[in-house]
Amino acid sequence: MLIIRRRRGESITVGDDVEIEILETSPTQVKLGIRAPKSVSVLRKEIIVTREQNRVASGSPAVDDKLNTLAEQYRAAEAGLELPDSIAPVALDVSHPPILDPKRDS
Repeated sequence: MLIIRRRRGESITVGDDVEIEILETSPTQVKLGIRAPKSVSVLRKEIIVTREQNRVASGSPAVDDKLNTLAEQYRAAEAGLELPDSIAPVALDVSHPPILDPKRDS
């Protein structure tokens, strides 16, 4: 873990296109501003943890796992390769698309 001291108005960058700026500080909180392309998912850790707990409780595989498997299948098909036995064909249920955050999509 990289630990950096920053003051209000200062920022750090992650990669070439993500910037995190310190907007406000108080004794118990830090307010951050994050500039990132829409293609970069920016979520609070507790949201990710809750999502994973809900997925585990429901007994369904993660959408990311399914998407990774579909991507492998697509690349194999494009290359004209046979799928390994360990990769079973997968279909995504798109009857209930994810709810998008309108603040993030504008």
